[in-house]
Amino acid sequence: MSKVTKRRVVITGVGAVTPLATGVEESWQKLCQGKSGVARITRFDPSGFKTQIAAELKDFHPEDFLDKKKIRRTDPFIHYAIAAARMALDDARLNINENNASRVGIVVGSCGGGMTTYEKNLMALRQEGPNSVSPFFTTGFIANMAAGEISIVFGAKGPSKCIITACATGTHSIGDAFRLIQYGEADAMIAGGSDAYILPISIAGLDKMRAISRRNDEPEKASRPFDKNRDGFVLGEGAGVVILEEMESAIRRGAKIYAEIVGYGSNIDGFHITEPDGENQARCIKLALNDADILPDELDYVNAHGTSTILNDLAETKAIKAALREHSKKVPVSSNKSMVGHLLAAAGAVEAIFTVLTIRDGIIPPTINYDTPDPECDLDYVPNLARKTEVNVALSNSFGFGGVNATLVFKKFFDKPKENSN
Repeated sequence: MSKVTKRRVVITGVGAVTPLATGVEESWQKLCQGKSGVARITRFDPSGFKTQIAAELKDFHPEDFLDKKKIRRTDPFIHYAIAAARMALDDARLNINENNASRVGIVVGSCGGGMTTYEKNLMALRQEGPNSVSPFFTTGFIANMAAGEISIVFGAKGPSKCIITACATGTHSIGDAFRLIQYGEADAMIAGGSDAYILPISIAGLDKMRAISRRNDEPEKASRPFDKNRDGFVLGEGAGVVILEEMESAIRRGAKIYAEIVGYGSNIDGFHITEPDGENQARCIKLALNDADILPDELDYVNAHGTSTILNDLAETKAIKAALREHSKKVPVSSNKSMVGHLLAAAGAVEAIFTVLTIRDGIIPPTINYDTPDPECDLDYVPNLARKTEVNVALSNSFGFGGVNATLVFKKFFDKPKENSN
């Protein structure tokens, strides 16, 4: 059997809606400055809740990206996804037309789908009866409608799916889109994740799990990955979308190339729904490095899942040590969630974007609020201040409820693979 030649895949466009800003570059600048997007919840009155803080969007206006009719008929998670996709496509200068539409696909996932739509219609049903339920309830609620609406708005007609793997959704979406291009099923993919999950039921449920921080008096200091005094993650919202393209096609059309995606690992713990075991997270990292044909000591940066929960941060530290061995003591590791909170399905996609910008600019964003080292979390977490350094190869981790794990490896782009000096 002949060996299949895998095509090279590059990132040519990025778009994001984050608690720091609407748009990638402003979000990136604030991230590098160590700004926090966490504050007291304004979406509803949180006074009766033990957790009263979140990382909400602050300057997002859907009318800047969608027409009024679509805004009325769709859920906020779809608004965020379309906005991020529009920004990414504009950034890539990728024109989808009748000549290429069937070769442009979409993999955009969501954890909760249209939670706002679900809550609104459930309350209407209980208070006013069945005639009060919107005819757009189902299409506003189901998670795959972010991808569906992106297809309708922009005309992509290639492979499409909706990944739902909790906090690993965005990373799995990009990884699966990468595979579709690698093996020739598409030439370009719109990939990422979106969630609009800051609702009373979500805050109440996550608090009952003791998963989220109760540091209500200091919102900006609440998310503190790897710090000894961490007490849970901070729920966020938003969307991240990247445009992936087959390398030669991107070069032919003169596309700007941010980085090359070279490796993808995916597995599941089979251990506990919320407590990671570290061992299989390490295996996921190794799978991604093997796929990329990258040795541990070639790695310049790890963008950690880094949720700010006691068990997850400890398990990820152990996983990085096990996967990278001696190099784990040298490689910088930082968590974007210290500033943007946990964006659920959007987390991995937004963090992938920040990872390729780290490669582009040679700046590693800090882990803010790192005040008291945890003796069990003893890696270089780039505490509190960004670090200027050359980054050629970087890795991004995402680990989700249910034990799902995903890792991506990115590399500075060269037209031709660099010759091995040995």
